[in-house]
Amino acid sequence: MLVWLADYLSQFYSLFTVFQYLTLRGILAVITSLVISWVFGPAVIRKLNQLQMGQVIRSDGPQTHLSKAGTPTMGGALILLAIFVSTLLWADLGNRYVWVVLGTTFFFGLVGWVDDYRKVVEKDPRGLPARWKYFWQSVFGLGAALVLYYGAQTPAETELIVPFFKNIALTMGPFYILFTYLVIVGTSNAVNLTDGLDGLAILPAVLVGGALGVIAYLTGNYQFANYLHIPFISGAGELLIVAAALCGAGLGFLWFNTYPAMVFMGDIGALALGAALGVMAVIVRQEIVLAIMGGVFVIETVSVILQVASFKLTGKRIFRMAPLHHHYELKGWPEPRVIVRFWIITVVLVLVGLATLKIR
Repeated sequence: MLVWLADYLSQFYSLFTVFQYLTLRGILAVITSLVISWVFGPAVIRKLNQLQMGQVIRSDGPQTHLSKAGTPTMGGALILLAIFVSTLLWADLGNRYVWVVLGTTFFFGLVGWVDDYRKVVEKDPRGLPARWKYFWQSVFGLGAALVLYYGAQTPAETELIVPFFKNIALTMGPFYILFTYLVIVGTSNAVNLTDGLDGLAILPAVLVGGALGVIAYLTGNYQFANYLHIPFISGAGELLIVAAALCGAGLGFLWFNTYPAMVFMGDIGALALGAALGVMAVIVRQEIVLAIMGGVFVIETVSVILQVASFKLTGKRIFRMAPLHHHYELKGWPEPRVIVRFWIITVVLVLVGLATLKIR
């Protein structure tokens, strides 16, 4: 929105041409969303407390979590507010990729909101039944996949890029739709499964989102893309603004969500953030790199799958409790230790993911 205003004013004052630079707008997007989170965070927490939207704690989980009962949840609404306002202010709203990411984020957040509302307001411990949650995730995930597939303007936009190799790009054809759907829905649920400890999911989401923003900037620049042997996707660079807004909003939320948490983001935040990461990775053609950088999300999801499969097939559990972070809690690790170590692992994995851009 402000890009258009700056473009108009630049006809009269050359100073406003600086707002055409992605890097400057990215910095401003981070600051804007961070300030929004800081300013409105206390009010949102007070309102959630007034509405008695407290977290329901599982009785079969770690006993240390029982004290968290009643902590306000659905704080993910604050994250989404900061992301949307900041993006609408600083992004080029004529860019189709920006709207695909914002639309996917909104609709997955809507699914999460319904689930949270049924849990904390209607006091239904099941929330939105799993089949309906997955159904609506599938609808919106497929919707995003179809928009990207039929809106593709070059073959590179639908090829599967294999990291560490210069010339391996697999043409997927219509399989791209299924693959994109799986990436978006899978990432959304993976972030949601990871969101079980104070700040555990939000900082990895920020780190991965920031890295995707860097990749988007490089992918949208022909010279950088050619130098790094990654596909050039015209217009993808504008996703730097969305990623920057996500980083600022996430860091602002972490201010209140760090241990001991004053607010939880709930499914409205976790499902939306996961979907945003998934669709951005698809647009910049770095789905495999996303799996590397988001390794914590992947291993948390795999731990749940293995636990369920093992129990159904053998009647035995592999872990003391799934997702994996609960396993380490039950082994006696203090919650902050689990959180910080998972953060450290994410930092390393993000650096590995970024290194794949050069090591080819």
